Amino acid sequence: MQNKILGLFAALVLVAGCMDNGEPYSPGSLNILTVKAVYPDGIAAKGGATVSVVEVSGITSYTVSTGADGSVVTEVPNGIYRITVRDRNDDFVFNATKDKLLISNENVSLDMELKASKAGAIVVKEIYCGGCSKAPKEGTYQSDKYIILHNNSLDTEYLDGLCMGTLSPYNSNAANPWLNDGELPEFLPVIQAVLAIPGRGTDFPLEPGEDAVIALNGAIDHTAEYPLSVNLNRPDVFALYDSVLFPNATFHPAPGPLVQAARYLDIIIKTGQANAYTLSVNSPTFILFRAPSGTNIRDYVQQAQNQPQVPGSSEKVVAIPQDWVVDGVEVFNGGSSGNQKRLPATIDAGAVSLSETYKGRTLMRKADESLSAEQGFEVLQDTNNSTEDFYERETQSLHQ
Repeated sequence: MQNKILGLFAALVLVAGCMDNGEPYSPGSLNILTVKAVYPDGIAAKGGATVSVVEVSGITSYTVSTGADGSVVTEVPNGIYRITVRDRNDDFVFNATKDKLLISNENVSLDMELKASKAGAIVVKEIYCGGCSKAPKEGTYQSDKYIILHNNSLDTEYLDGLCMGTLSPYNSNAANPWLNDGELPEFLPVIQAVLAIPGRGTDFPLEPGEDAVIALNGAIDHTAEYPLSVNLNRPDVFALYDSVLFPNATFHPAPGPLVQAARYLDIIIKTGQANAYTLSVNSPTFILFRAPSGTNIRDYVQQAQNQPQVPGSSEKVVAIPQDWVVDGVEVFNGGSSGNQKRLPATIDAGAVSLSETYKGRTLMRKADESLSAEQGFEVLQDTNNSTEDFYERETQSLHQ
């Protein structure tokens, strides 16, 4: 009965929202959607999992909770939907996603198999990739991309050797050559380069609640010429700079005087031919990962079997095992309805959308206010679902 009430409430909210737009749905145009959360073996079904229903055009978006049997019944109009289910217990977070579900004049039942994963200690706090205006000059600017990492744990974490990269395809609305019958590969295709934070093991500690800034393009004060940009000439920044492998000085100028050479990122391997590191301006997928004990990352990336070729292309990638991943964030192009997932649900069951480029907008992870108050430092939300964990902020967090 609770599920039916929730479903009716969701339908009423939906109809009311559409009536506000002057487009009321008639009762006959609604379809019954039943979603059942299927937990991994050994974990009993329970109520309270969150089910998100999002129509890809943005017309419909709401959440409901499962009942005691792990299911929920709701009503939706015709459309193409992304359905996500998420839950957590003391040990794991659970996620499942069904993308591009067509519902048209029929009732639909879904069994959503939840994947279990652990929340990470080091997480991506911010992705700034979309660039800004050159105002008061003419034009747009994107040579100021950066990532911020955050220690979300109670322990000191060491960044030494932490690897990172972006996945193929670069853009979420591009054809994904890795899909096989709608399934992603078992590995993660890191394209163009594998980057790593330098250090001998304990050179770069990150205390609980502390951040680390990664300048993927120029580690300079961009605001000196473009006031709407950011200052990345900082003593604490990790900088991607190698004038031989990435000689394009527009994207990789010599770092500013405050940047320490000891904090230049290691380029473990470069597989592409670009003269500057490429991070999609509107929809990157970015991962952090570590090779397990006993595996040398430099040896691993050089092995031929770990450098598969992009289907239909001469370009190669590095195949990173999914269980190496520390954190991953999927970004969708907010101006496209053709976005496709590149990360599996065990890493990121959702995606955060960047609505516009060259506006100084950035993607930020939400703070968990209750845990932050309890622990005494900033704790960020980490459900392994970027749809829920991230939001779009109007300006870069480093903008002064």
